[in-house]
Amino acid sequence: MRIDLHTHSDRSDGTDDPGTLMAKAAQAGLDVVALTDHDTTAGWADAQIAADHHGIRLIRGIELATKDRGRGQHLLGYGFDPAHPALVAMLQRGTDSRDGRIPTLLSKLRGLGIDLDEQAIRTEAGAGSIGRPHVAAIMVRDGHVPDQQTAFEEFLAPHGRAYVERYAPTLEEAIGVLNAAGGVAVLAHARGQRGRAVSDERFDQLAALGLAGIEVDHQEHDARTRADLRALAQELELVATGSSDYHGSRKANHDLGCNLTDPDEFQRLLGNL
Repeated sequence: MRIDLHTHSDRSDGTDDPGTLMAKAAQAGLDVVALTDHDTTAGWADAQIAADHHGIRLIRGIELATKDRGRGQHLLGYGFDPAHPALVAMLQRGTDSRDGRIPTLLSKLRGLGIDLDEQAIRTEAGAGSIGRPHVAAIMVRDGHVPDQQTAFEEFLAPHGRAYVERYAPTLEEAIGVLNAAGGVAVLAHARGQRGRAVSDERFDQLAALGLAGIEVDHQEHDARTRADLRALAQELELVATGSSDYHGSRKANHDLGCNLTDPDEFQRLLGNL
């Protein structure tokens, strides 16, 4: 069984609509796929229709932007009730904050000599919630930067010249809300290449707060990091997952199925629901 527990559609910052994503997952030989768009469940219904058509088991998920001790940290959630009041309120607050910062972000960019068309950015976002990846895409399209990585490093990431803060729940709050909504929480790419390394001690604390798993096999983790995280997951009795973090053409080297979750670990994850 081939299981990929972290993918994105155009309902957030992926480039494939949910139906196309499921069709490509079938072509990649996947049996189980989680749709985990950033801070939204808007793609679930369309993904379910396509998954049923292609004989794929869809796991309904999300990737939440959170803050942990002054830095950003992504948290994957699975199997929760999307209508849970605390979750709905948290997601709506995040959406309002994300949308509200775009004019300020564009104003900062204009002050740096980069004049972008807001409507073009909203068109780039399509049916999804507007975010920094869509701004980066238009910056590349208009020739202001050579690629999206440069857009983030120089302008859009924290400490970038045009960065604008937005609301995000604390990691503890997000874990609590997911659990209250009947779901499970898995820490995403916890020791990736973007400087957000989570310590062993912090993992121990998060496990006590209800964290269910660690995304171990991810493209941003080298072999040593994967081995360390796998051992830590075993020590803390956390599920070890693997996934592509697929974004379509927006993120290179993250092909569907490039990393997979072991079927036994998947069953353990389901057992926590």
